[in-house]
Amino acid sequence: MEISEQQKNNKNNNCSRFSGPNCLLFQNSQCFLLLCDAVFSGPDEQARHRFQAELEFVQCLANPYYLNFLAQRGFLKERPFINYLKYLLYWKEPEYSKFLKYPTCLHMLELLQYEHFRKEQVNAQCAKFIDEQQLLHWQHYSRKRTRLQQALAEQQQAQQPPQPHGNAAAK
Repeated sequence: MEISEQQKNNKNNNCSRFSGPNCLLFQNSQCFLLLCDAVFSGPDEQARHRFQAELEFVQCLANPYYLNFLAQRGFLKERPFINYLKYLLYWKEPEYSKFLKYPTCLHMLELLQYEHFRKEQVNAQCAKFIDEQQLLHWQHYSRKRTRLQQALAEQQQAQQPPQPHGNAAAK
């Protein structure tokens, strides 16, 4: 992604702007552009920073209040942004998803592919409901997982044939 000197100097020209840590998201009527400080460095640094910026953005999607923020500002209605969300689906691949700290972001990314879900994000009550459901999931996840693991271990134990005792196995 090559940026001319004029574009560097006129970043705010005809664009609305969202700032993040070391990154800027510029929007005009045709496109969205995520600029990180790495845009002005070499190709390896640029790729590394792009990876980091996309990783951070995808993980932000796990926050229902951030989705509400995007929806209230109209981002979720813009075709270029929707296309960007579709592009980000590559994070579901194992070679990328292993870097995620918040796996619920993948579920949100999948839901954001649907127009109805995107429209509902404008509603603050929707964000609150999703937040509450996430908290409930996190509160009960480890207990449910432990129960499932115990049940699986018991099932595997019941399916194994009994081991012979003593010298009977040696004969």
